[in-house]
Amino acid sequence: MEQNGAESRAMIFVSCKREKHYSREVILPWHALVRVYAGEMRIVSADRSFVFRAGDTVLLPRNQLGRLSKVPFNGEAFKSVSICFPQETLQKYYSAIQQPLIVPVPPDARLLSQHPLLESLFSSLLPYFDLADELPQEVTDIKVNEAIAVLRSIDKSVDNVLGHFEEPGKIDLADFMEKNYMFNLTATRFGYLTGRSLTTFKRDFKKAFGDTPEKWLTRKRLETAHYQIVEQKRKPSDVYFEVGFENLSHFSYAFKKQFGYNPTSVANN
Repeated sequence: MEQNGAESRAMIFVSCKREKHYSREVILPWHALVRVYAGEMRIVSADRSFVFRAGDTVLLPRNQLGRLSKVPFNGEAFKSVSICFPQETLQKYYSAIQQPLIVPVPPDARLLSQHPLLESLFSSLLPYFDLADELPQEVTDIKVNEAIAVLRSIDKSVDNVLGHFEEPGKIDLADFMEKNYMFNLTATRFGYLTGRSLTTFKRDFKKAFGDTPEKWLTRKRLETAHYQIVEQKRKPSDVYFEVGFENLSHFSYAFKKQFGYNPTSVANN
């Protein structure tokens, strides 16, 4: 079953991207273990970036804001297999074992070293995607639990990621927004990531910036775009998505409304 480039088997799926460039903002609701088979997977966060290629296995933490790109490489379409770990599955797993001491760690993407157990895990999954029917839930549950056991076996510190169940706590809103304004999220999602309800987020935002989130975000993104087009001589078509606009026409309209001229006229000067 092909859906937007991903063949679904519940919490285990294959992703295949043939287009030249596929990119989107992402906040994973669950931790995910990803094996890249072809192409490149690029992740850009507020202050770090990562590039993963064929043969790499990566543990992606939940609730982390970034821009994920899946790109063909050396003429090969991007292909990966992912295993997601729902919170209820992890809580059930950890409640059945002796509870480890959890020390929360920086929530960065974690590149795992090659290991026979990882090779065996992913090799055992590939044949299932030749099935015409959905993978039985019982089999999916077994494989997800196997993946947890494999991770804990090869990396003792992984408990600090998988076994940490707390939701985002209240953090410095102004600092977070200054670092992450270019990500195209709703105010509700920004509020969640800063540990606030929507009402509290809007109230605290007004105190911090003296404006509504919508107006501040638009102005901040346009100012950044203006600098990149005028000073760095970048094309509007290369800038609009990076600063948080969904499409070029909306960006061009907002840019002209803000500055009084089209971004293309500036770029051509």
